[in-house]
Amino acid sequence: MEKALFLYNGCSGKGRIDREAGAIAGILGAAGYRVETLPVDFASNPFDGRPELALVAVAGGDGTVNYVVNRMKERGLDVPLGVIPAGTANDFAGAIGMSHDPLEAARQIVGGHLERIDCGRVNGLYFVNIFSFGLFTTTSQRTPDERKHRLGKLAYILEGVKELRRLHGVPLEVETDRDRFRIDALMMLVFNGETAGGFRLARRSSVRDGLFDCILLEKRAFLRSVWAMARYLLGGNPRLVRHLRTRSLGIVSPLDELTDVDGQRGARFPLRIECLPGELRVFCPPEK
Repeated sequence: MEKALFLYNGCSGKGRIDREAGAIAGILGAAGYRVETLPVDFASNPFDGRPELALVAVAGGDGTVNYVVNRMKERGLDVPLGVIPAGTANDFAGAIGMSHDPLEAARQIVGGHLERIDCGRVNGLYFVNIFSFGLFTTTSQRTPDERKHRLGKLAYILEGVKELRRLHGVPLEVETDRDRFRIDALMMLVFNGETAGGFRLARRSSVRDGLFDCILLEKRAFLRSVWAMARYLLGGNPRLVRHLRTRSLGIVSPLDELTDVDGQRGARFPLRIECLPGELRVFCPPEK
């Protein structure tokens, strides 16, 4: 029997996955895998001593998937990955079409097919959905887990309102595949996936196109910048919201700004960001 490692984060979402871990392992086992089930320990590498795996199934949010991918890459492994959404937003799972129901997602893994999916890398740190910095972008890091469990996506919104008190522009020198420019930005979002915190912001992004979709909000008067972002969210194309599609980015700033990868603490400036086409082997739902 082929070996499968099932990793789950019992702190993700509202703790539901703790109660369903046994049933998920049963679904994987019924498909012919010899399953080892482990709760996630962010202080260790679960791939130590487990070099021959046919499947790694991970249940949690984007931060948990990020942890698994980075630990896998540290050991130079290319193990097929199955994603079971169990967090607050589950943006990456949504981008590959997984069901919101953990048991159904497990069935999609064993009945689905392997695809090559893009991954991002910034200064050697991998990300599956989004790299970001500036206004609202470290909200996930600052939001307590207890509040996420109790309020869901509303917890992100409430924490984001507090960040308005720390509003400031970030002077940037940006180099893309085709261009180089300077900008004072309130925030920058580099999408491999399609959504952030469940909100669809990258209109043309795909985890299968080998490109990033990048959004920069230019700093002007506060109300003007906020109105520009609101117009963008409503489907407009305001001049203060700059949109880029590129495979790589180099970014320099005199500020040592906090950054975020998939809801976790990110890399330090200066930044070298690359899209790695087809870097991950991921089980996706059966084709309809």
